[in-house]
Amino acid sequence: MAQAGRPRRELAYKQVRVPHPYYWREMYVPQVTSGPGAVTWSPDGTEIIYSMQGSLWRQRLDHDEARQLTAGPGYDHQPDWSPDGRRVVYASYHDDAVELRLLDLARGSSTPLTRNGQVNLEPRWSPDGARIAFVSTQDEGRWHVFVVSPEGGAPVRLTEDRKSQLPRYYYSPWDHYLSPTWSPDGKELILVSNRGRVMGSGGIWRMAAEPGAPMREIHYEETTWKARPDWASDGHRVVYSSYHGRQWNQLWLMTADGGDPLPLTFGEYDLTEPRWSRDGRRIAAISNEGGNTSLVVIDVPGGRHQRVIARVRRYEEPTARLNVTVVDVATGQPMAARLSVTASDGRSYAPDDAWRHADEAFVRGEQAFEYGYFHTPGRSAVTVPARTVTVEAWHGPEYATRRQELKLAPGETRGIRLVLHRLDDLPARGWWGGDLHVHMNYGGHYRNTPAHLAFQGRAEGLHVIENLVVNKEQRIPDIAAFRTTQDPVSTPRFLLVHGQEFHTGFWGHTALLGLRDHYLLPDYAGQAETASASLAPTNADVADLAHAQGALLGYVHPFDSAPDPDDASEPMSYALPVDVALGKVDYLEVMGYSDHLITSGVWYRLLNCGFRLPAAAGTDAFPNFASIRGPAGLVRTYVRAGPRLEHRAFLDGLRRGRTFVTNAPLLTFELEAHGPGDEIRLAAGRPLHARVVLRSPVPVDHLQVIANGKVVAEVRMNGDHTSAESTLTLSAESSGWYVLRAWAERPRLPVLDLYPFASTSPVYVQIGDQPVRSPADASWFVRWVDRVVAAASAHAGWNTPAEREAVLAQLARAREEYVHRGGGPR
Repeated sequence: MAQAGRPRRELAYKQVRVPHPYYWREMYVPQVTSGPGAVTWSPDGTEIIYSMQGSLWRQRLDHDEARQLTAGPGYDHQPDWSPDGRRVVYASYHDDAVELRLLDLARGSSTPLTRNGQVNLEPRWSPDGARIAFVSTQDEGRWHVFVVSPEGGAPVRLTEDRKSQLPRYYYSPWDHYLSPTWSPDGKELILVSNRGRVMGSGGIWRMAAEPGAPMREIHYEETTWKARPDWASDGHRVVYSSYHGRQWNQLWLMTADGGDPLPLTFGEYDLTEPRWSRDGRRIAAISNEGGNTSLVVIDVPGGRHQRVIARVRRYEEPTARLNVTVVDVATGQPMAARLSVTASDGRSYAPDDAWRHADEAFVRGEQAFEYGYFHTPGRSAVTVPARTVTVEAWHGPEYATRRQELKLAPGETRGIRLVLHRLDDLPARGWWGGDLHVHMNYGGHYRNTPAHLAFQGRAEGLHVIENLVVNKEQRIPDIAAFRTTQDPVSTPRFLLVHGQEFHTGFWGHTALLGLRDHYLLPDYAGQAETASASLAPTNADVADLAHAQGALLGYVHPFDSAPDPDDASEPMSYALPVDVALGKVDYLEVMGYSDHLITSGVWYRLLNCGFRLPAAAGTDAFPNFASIRGPAGLVRTYVRAGPRLEHRAFLDGLRRGRTFVTNAPLLTFELEAHGPGDEIRLAAGRPLHARVVLRSPVPVDHLQVIANGKVVAEVRMNGDHTSAESTLTLSAESSGWYVLRAWAERPRLPVLDLYPFASTSPVYVQIGDQPVRSPADASWFVRWVDRVVAAASAHAGWNTPAEREAVLAQLARAREEYVHRGGGPR
């Protein structure tokens, strides 16, 4: 919850004004990867220029030496070589915008082409070099195709600004237009648009390269931001990237008039960003077959794959070499960790072979760019500019953060040791930390595996990762990894387990942990204009199916803004209170891809109605993305599960509410020597004695005891607000619940979240036979359920009338429960 006047995180690319600031953010807008990201051919086909590590690089195909062409001040992407071979147009991210620039290859000078302060992407020269087509948000913050003269002038929009009435999920009601490619004669464009389509980023369309020209769809499939078609010089063939009928993107060929596309490549990895050579005999593309991104050239016909590797790199500016070792003070040995290496200009750096990641947001005025990082096995070598560099190491909340600043001279090689000290050894006390919401592969730049995900988790100091297998549009990327036992990469101190997320845009997303027999299919409901348009199965039905397998069901990433049942301006169908009332919910992600204080407020209302609902945390992490809100373990659930790490004991502790959740602060809360999840039974009200302990790698502003939704104690912390230890006396005059929480009023790096936060699950106090009740909160949920009933009643996608009536009966039972808990009759 943003605090007035305090620094706050804001999303990058806030010029883009469409719903859901994700997916396009990670899969369409170019990301800085340590391997190649996009490629363009020289006119004679002997050289390529590609983006890598946020710079442009030039390399001959018959050499292994690459020469850096740009070196800041921003991150440079998406080069396109002019037909005359003299210039390259590219997208450059700097000063909070992505502008197009022109690089003169002979002089080495770069000049701006656009200056609109917007997000300008995917520039493409026309075959005669007279125009450049590109995508921009300069009109109303929506994706449109424009053309501009390379000599400057005002860009001209070609595509129609058109609002549909379609029930899109994740996508704006306004049509978008992406990825233009020119016909050989320069008269037409092929592009991607979701005009007339509900799902996906759109089909492939063709239009004259003139403002307002009519468009015709030549092929439709969902695509996922990555189609990026490229028109061959013969005018007949079009190559694009597709996952059609598969789990991974590969290259497909179609004609410029449409028809049935044919697969060109086959593999269990991604091939994206395809570009034809000028003679139409080769295609360059980006591959993640080895996990990281790499560059391949494919003969067409023939199919020979040539890997283009920059074994020697010639840098544009003086550099230095930094050898970093992260050491565990207890063992004296190197340890896996998260590292951030940032130069004085705000740009981040990573080893050539590491997976480079970046945050999705930053604090403007304090950061020039999003926080960049990579995971190290303990030792890493990084090439950096010869200037001041800051290195920061993180190994989860149980360790203090280490940060060191160095000034490096040109040509210098410097070694540093970052020694990490423990703040607390929670496993020694039977507490194990797990991220309950991770998606190993979800359409990102990298290709993840269980072994690499385990490495990422261990670097973040995790003991458990619940990889929730789930659909990404019409595919399920991690279905091959699903199993009902722990993954073979697990160890006595680390568990990788594969669960499931059930997707429905209507009822809200849920997680299924510990399935013992099979994956549930279909794994979504309420998908408009499909055979799964019905709202059945409901999440309550899914809970029954999960519980029949011995699994737990939790509600995930709930609230970014406070829900208001009395605000009729937007539909309200989120079924959390329904399924809590029906006894179907085993835990709630109090911390997740959401605002933790806002979510806590809803959680407190449920607790006030007498429901016992454990707190959990799941990042909704996509560890194969180059950019996202935090890695696996950004938020985590600590579970008191005993001296040995066992998955069933971990889930049992979660179900019993023996948990606390955190992104940095570590909490101990005991009430009359009882911990979270326990019940204290009293014959009559009396004072209770509490023990409170805080240890945190970053400062927090508040350490509070909450009772029945109200702050009843503010606990004093030490001078730097990173620790506290206190005993308190609390009043208990009626049945209720108590939690301890800590939070900061502003973001604090290296916590890549809205703000540091932690909360225990409740300790419950039962006085006699007095129930926990709040008529005001029960009435609030009655109004909420009424809104859900209204939305479900208006839905038109039911399979049968009986199905509709069964669902409405479920909702009626939930409403009756809240009426009863508010003091009314059953």
